[in-house]
Amino acid sequence: MRMEVERALRAYADPSRVPLLQRYFKTGPGEYGEGDRFLGLRVPQVRAVAKRFRALDLDTLQELLRSAWHEERQLALLVMIDQYRRGAPAQRQALFDLYLAHTAGINNWDLVDVSAPRIVGAHVKPTTGGVIGRLSRSPSVWERRIAIMATGHWIAEGTFAPTFTLVKRLMADEHDLIHKAAGWMLREIGKRDRTAEESFLERHHAAMPRTMLRYAIEHFPERRRRQFLNGA
Repeated sequence: MRMEVERALRAYADPSRVPLLQRYFKTGPGEYGEGDRFLGLRVPQVRAVAKRFRALDLDTLQELLRSAWHEERQLALLVMIDQYRRGAPAQRQALFDLYLAHTAGINNWDLVDVSAPRIVGAHVKPTTGGVIGRLSRSPSVWERRIAIMATGHWIAEGTFAPTFTLVKRLMADEHDLIHKAAGWMLREIGKRDRTAEESFLERHHAAMPRTMLRYAIEHFPERRRRQFLNGA
């Protein structure tokens, strides 16, 4: 089955797009995606192939998560998301366990952002302990991003407290990718409850990295944005 997936993906491969993807996903020496390899597919093409292989078994999914090719890992995650959504409790647990065992291959922001809310956030209770706590304190920037992005599932259900707690924990994080993700999740809270977001920001904006704050207030009226940016 793995070979069939590989053939299906390579039918869409466009080598002329590879340099663009390498720059976009920062794969150069010392960059966050260093060494990642691309076939040159567009996301809708990967999604189309994933739909054809939505019944992949766990062994094949594991092989794909270990692939050197970005699009193969991406396809595995898309299939896992679909199977998790449709699966019985035992299958969901197996997919969740597979995901956590292969976070080394979930190693760029696009892979994290599409999967963390739908598998991790959907599987665990809204808390900042347990799995989320471990991930949020990981030396891996991608595991820390998984932790904060997983809370997007809870935000959609109207539960904000774990996100606020994680944001406070991650304010001292050194990585811009974490600042952006945390600010994004605060912005998502604001879409549902602007008062809750502003109340949090009023208490904590002075300690926030500038990027985190800018992401959080992106949709605020200009006057309110300026008040936060100027420390009011």
